Amino acid sequence: MKYLVQEHKISERKACKIVQLCRSSGRYQIKKDAKEDELCRRIQAIAEERRRFGYRRIGYLLMREGYKINHKRVYRIYKAQGLEVLKRKKRRKAVGSRVPP
Repeated sequence: MKYLVQEHKISERKACKIVQLCRSSGRYQIKKDAKEDELCRRIQAIAEERRRFGYRRIGYLLMREGYKINHKRVYRIYKAQGLEVLKRKKRRKAVGSRVPP
């Protein structure tokens, strides 16, 4: 919508009508929460410390620490940071045949 208003020099009302968007939605600005950065750093720290913990267990730890957070928000931040639980390596089997004593 901003593109239409700035580039084509049309009014906000007309631009919203063209795009079929409510004017209040078009003007909406996302408010960055200061606690979000702290939460991101804490999730990163827990993930580095405990490599086998997924987003669910990290969420439970954060709740125990006193953060008011739900699993969906933890998952969103977890994925945005590119975190994932590392798979364990398979155990190698012995090669060759066994000979009876």
